[in-house]
Order: sequence, then structure tokens, then C-alpha cells
Amino acid sequence: MNTTLPYHEHGSSSKLFILLSVTLFSLVVSTSCRAQTKPLTSTATVGGGCDGCKGIYDNMPQQLGWETTIASATEPGERMEISGVIYQVDGKTPAPNVILYVYHTDAKGIYSPAPDATGGARIHGHLRGWMKTNQRGEYKFTSIRPAHYPNARGPAHIHAIVKEPDKNEYWIDEYLFDDDPALKREPPPKIENHGGSGIIHISRDSAGTWVGRRDIILGLNIPNYR
Repeated sequence: MNTTLPYHEHGSSSKLFILLSVTLFSLVVSTSCRAQTKPLTSTATVGGGCDGCKGIYDNMPQQLGWETTIASATEPGERMEISGVIYQVDGKTPAPNVILYVYHTDAKGIYSPAPDATGGARIHGHLRGWMKTNQRGEYKFTSIRPAHYPNARGPAHIHAIVKEPDKNEYWIDEYLFDDDPALKREPPPKIENHGGSGIIHISRDSAGTWVGRRDIILGLNIPNYR
């Protein structure tokens, strides 16, 4: 008895086998890719996520200098000037062209928005500014000294966000003032030294302006930094 299958049946079986093999291979590759994509996605964000960071782009000027004036001459409050240098990961080499965005409360402890502000500009208030470090990594901003939140125990502070040329924006530790009694209260504020310590010494100059300095190290204690 001849058990040999006709030629067309051999062809159909071969085609079916090839089709099943290709489909199975595709499923394996697809599953493997998805398995790799998930952890990459979760770790791809420098800083580990930055709620509110997109506000840096709301009304950001097209041209940025290494120094900026945040508070107008008529803004109520005590004058303040803060400067420093942003360094690369080694903590020694100045980092040029890094955007530093800061914002803080007014003399009443409120993030009071400008009349026409929307989005992040409204949430962060009108006392906000941008700087792009010069070739020496320097930055400087003048404003008023922020007040504590009304009826709150936490220290007065300045929020700070960094945007490097080749990375997403991320938080660094808030600027805090070493003469603030709130720093000595229990429990202490959460301090993680992202970018280095945010606690600065501040003192008045001959004109009565509060003057302080903070240097920043890119990547220092920043999650997922690479």
C-alpha cells in the first residue's frame, strides 16, 4: 500500500509548520521585548519622576541668561540674592548651559499667581525664574526672601528644578535657610541632598539684602542618573 502523501499535501503541511513556527517565534520575541521595555520605562526617567516639573516650560523665555531678577522693585518683602556654580558629576568641572528653574512663595507665604497665569505658571506663582549657566557654570538670581506657608510648621524654601541639555528635567533639594527655626523642629524636614545640600547660610550685606550661595553637583544622589 502506498502511504506517500500527494505532493500538494506535503506542501500544505510544510507551509502550516512554517506558519506556526513564525507565529510562535513572534510571540516569544514580543513577550521578551515587553518584559524588557517595562523596567526600562520605569528607570528611564532621571530623578525617578518629577511631579510638577513640566511647569518649567510654562512661559519660559526663549533666551536665558546666567542671572535673572525674579521680584520687581515694588514686590513686598526683604531683598535676597543667591548665586553659585553648577558642577558636573565629578564635583569639580563647571557645567555650562544647564537650566536652573526656581520658584517660591511671596511675603505672605502664598504662591500668588500673576493675573493672566495658567497651568504651571499659576500653580508655581509669579515669583519664578530661569537661568542658564555660563561657561563657568555660574548662576545668580535676585528676589525676595520667601515666607513660611500660613499656619504651617515647615521651613521657608525655594523649589528648584534642573534641566540638563541631554536629560529630562528633575528636582533637586529645595533651598533652605540655616537661620530658619523650623529646621530645628521635630520632625525635621525631609532632606535627601539631591544635587548636594540645599541648606544655605544667608546673611545681610551692607545694603540690607540677604545674600547666600549654593553650589550644585549634577547627578549627586539623583535616582536613575546616568
